[in-house]
Amino acid sequence: MAHMSELKKPPRPRCEHCQRPASHCLCAYISRIPNRTQVLVLQHSDEASHALNTARLAVMGLLNARLLVGEHFPQLDDIVASAGRVLLLFPQRQASGAQVDAVSTSSSSSSTGEPAASLLIVPDGTWRKARKIVGANPVLDTLPRLSLPPGMPSEYRIRKTNQPAAVSTIEAIARSLSLLEPEQSFDRLLAPFRAQIAQQMQAMGEEVYRRNYTNR
Repeated sequence: MAHMSELKKPPRPRCEHCQRPASHCLCAYISRIPNRTQVLVLQHSDEASHALNTARLAVMGLLNARLLVGEHFPQLDDIVASAGRVLLLFPQRQASGAQVDAVSTSSSSSSTGEPAASLLIVPDGTWRKARKIVGANPVLDTLPRLSLPPGMPSEYRIRKTNQPAAVSTIEAIARSLSLLEPEQSFDRLLAPFRAQIAQQMQAMGEEVYRRNYTNR
């Protein structure tokens, strides 16, 4: 009988840049879009190995973005202190606290020529994990929050969620930057995300997709 280790399939070759299987590389869809507002993604460590990791695609597609992985980030205090105006992309507090109206934020950016924010911090993970990140880093709870206007459905058609207004991280970043920098188009940022979704839907087949992700 062959040894069990001999029966294991070798790992599929992966693209070193986008970390996708080489046969499904997304690099051809990734643009390097200039953005004045720096984006800092705080990715929960459990999300880093997720097959549909859109935060990494977002950071790769922007010239002014970086990603940190973990749950507690000791360097955040210094980052926030030296960054100028910082916004946290997170739902508004229910009762009190600093809030940012997306429409007025957009208007102030275009009228003065100055960015509405110098840094946008984006927690990445499930809602529970994103809340953990905010809770584990007290400085985040002191920041004014930017929340997206309702009514724009997600293109993330192959992920189940109990949050009707939930969007992927890359969609949230693209929409936020469109509000903060209305003179710039960030639609190209979504190109690898759309290609990724198309690949997944093709791999699962129409019948499986309808059975699991539609109400038909």
